Amino acid sequence: MNTAVLSDPNGSFETAAAAETAASTAAAPQAAPAFRTQSPAERQRTKNRQVALRIIAPFMGLALLLLVWELAAEHSSQFPSPLTTWQSAQKVFAHPFYNNGPNDVGIGWNLLASLQRVAYGFGLAALAGIPLGFAIGRMRFLDSMLSPLISLLRPVSPLAWLPIGLYVFSNAPAAAIYTIFICSIWPMMINTAIGVQRIPADYMNVARVLDLSTWKVFTKILLPSVMPYMMTGVRLSVGTAWLVIVAAEMLTGGTGIGFWLWNEWNNLNLAHILIAILVIGVTGMLLEGALMLIARRFSYDEAR
Repeated sequence: MNTAVLSDPNGSFETAAAAETAASTAAAPQAAPAFRTQSPAERQRTKNRQVALRIIAPFMGLALLLLVWELAAEHSSQFPSPLTTWQSAQKVFAHPFYNNGPNDVGIGWNLLASLQRVAYGFGLAALAGIPLGFAIGRMRFLDSMLSPLISLLRPVSPLAWLPIGLYVFSNAPAAAIYTIFICSIWPMMINTAIGVQRIPADYMNVARVLDLSTWKVFTKILLPSVMPYMMTGVRLSVGTAWLVIVAAEMLTGGTGIGFWLWNEWNNLNLAHILIAILVIGVTGMLLEGALMLIARRFSYDEAR
């Protein structure tokens, strides 16, 4: 303690302590503010950068694709330019739902046939994969038992499953649906299991203390916590299903966007092949975008 305080007969401890506190406060440097308010000009620049990233950058990427496409067409007389492809697309989409026989239908019918098979195969995979993922995540024995099988079967190419489907079902559409089922079940199963395994142990401990029923544990703890992981698996599975159906239809024939693409190759119609590629890409992008919106709806902030 300060000796001046002890030698002052009439002084008080509170006065000396206050003086000492004031001196130390004055000597201490003032902390800089944690946040600095942006000026209007800075806010406008930040807004412009965000607009550029969201709108201008994608259009620049599209322009780059068209430029490369045009350069490739100029160096090959048989490769169609973007303008030629656009003119062919106008004719193709003028009557997308014509039907001149079993193997001569418009691109609209082919696209709908592919989407229908994807819906069947993906739906069956979701009905089987998501509950199985919950079971794997909750039961260590089941996890240990199935992990080697999943690691063995998951990397197998979709086209390797197609002959087995043709042998078992003796039907091309059923074989394609079976192949979609096998290939799209893994992302949903694995992501759901990971989501269950990453649920904080405190949540389950509270459920035991409160003696919650199995249904309450599932609806109040498991499902809300696992939903973001599960939706990620669903989004990946839809992309896989769309890739698989195009490859399967190219081999099995009949109707479908994959068969339409292969048929145009047999006719050496490169413009229609490029149209099919664009249709496949746009459809896949729309499917993924729709599922991303749903995934954001079910996501949550753990700190909230």
